[in-house]
Amino acid sequence: MKTAVVALGGNTLVKPGDEGTAEQQFEMMEKTCEKLAEMIKQGYDLVLTHGNGPQVGDILLQNEIASDSVPPMPLDICGAQSQGQIGYMFQQTLKNKLNEKGVERNISSIITQVEVDRSDPAFEKPSKFIGPTYSEEEAEKIKRDKNWAIKKTARGEYRRVVPSPKPQTIVESAIIEDLVFSGEESYIVISAGGGGVPVLKENDRLMGVEGVIDKDRASAVLANDIDEDFFIMLTNVENVYLNFNEDDQKAIGSMDVKEAKKYLKDGHFPAGSMRPKIEASIDFLEQGGKKTLITDPENLLKAIDRKTGTYIYPE
Repeated sequence: MKTAVVALGGNTLVKPGDEGTAEQQFEMMEKTCEKLAEMIKQGYDLVLTHGNGPQVGDILLQNEIASDSVPPMPLDICGAQSQGQIGYMFQQTLKNKLNEKGVERNISSIITQVEVDRSDPAFEKPSKFIGPTYSEEEAEKIKRDKNWAIKKTARGEYRRVVPSPKPQTIVESAIIEDLVFSGEESYIVISAGGGGVPVLKENDRLMGVEGVIDKDRASAVLANDIDEDFFIMLTNVENVYLNFNEDDQKAIGSMDVKEAKKYLKDGHFPAGSMRPKIEASIDFLEQGGKKTLITDPENLLKAIDRKTGTYIYPE
């Protein structure tokens, strides 16, 4: 059995500049699911994870606009809502693509909770921008009325910031593992959408918290939790590069953890772009994973055949 955890980037459903209509999202999903369906046809069982930034942002905006008529929901519930929304579109589109190829597979979306640590320093220093933008006057009023943390963006706008704690374990990992590794009746599973819903566990009770978990980090934890060897991250570039966007830019075909750490230290992977993916790769491999692959959806099949993409291995 060939298996992999595949994490899809935030542009899988909504491109920059798109309105984010249902039609646009389905159109984008069609392109990615075509590649995934072919991978499944080649014999892979997959656990699929995805971003949710544009979708949960829209849900938060809808919350604010309708707040005088409908009680707004907290961020953890909005995150769960986005998992259901995207999961529905994902499993329907992928099922249709598999049917076109004559491949009969069961697909299931799992609303996924991810346990975090209350002592994580991220709770003391919220840093993840979410939701709509505000004027300075609006931001001051919201801080007073709602006790939200709000910061100024690089563009000079004001947005809410929430904690981004590190994922510790996937609450539903045993269910996901059973579905994927259950033999002839194994399932394609969609899970950990948007990094999963962050929850705290106290006295054997789970409680949602307002925060956002990095999707790639959560996907790496999921892959380790279910003992998966192969972790794929799909993003907007074909390869990982040294000196990205410089005249001497150089694509990396493969590297090991030691080299990845050196390149990180040397500043090749900025925090806002490739750094989270490299760090997630290192975490996955140091916890027992065998290989990671970073590429874009268009080149996924070529990368599986080792004709492109960037592979990272343990030391």
